[in-house]
Amino acid sequence: MMIPATIEELATLVNREGKTVFLFTADWCGDCRFLKPLLPEIEAENPDFTFVEVNRDDYMEVAKKWNIYGIPSLVVLENGQEIGRFVNRERKTKMQINEFLAQLV
Repeated sequence: MMIPATIEELATLVNREGKTVFLFTADWCGDCRFLKPLLPEIEAENPDFTFVEVNRDDYMEVAKKWNIYGIPSLVVLENGQEIGRFVNRERKTKMQINEFLAQLV
């Protein structure tokens, strides 16, 4: 899981080649904390994707621009273009995320 340290680093990840999953989270989010231990398994089971964790509070302007109002939320880009999103305010399970990503392979 990549974690951008600056807005510039995040911008480079947005425009990278391949499929990139941007996982919007926050430290205070209980559903995000529930998901965190599952992320290594989710990454291992989805090798076609690069995963980027975006702290919504650190990148609030990006979250607003991308219409991320519920977390945890996932936005998937391929070569800088959005190809899918799993955005809502509900807790997400490992199975739900894997099923979502399977549709984008």
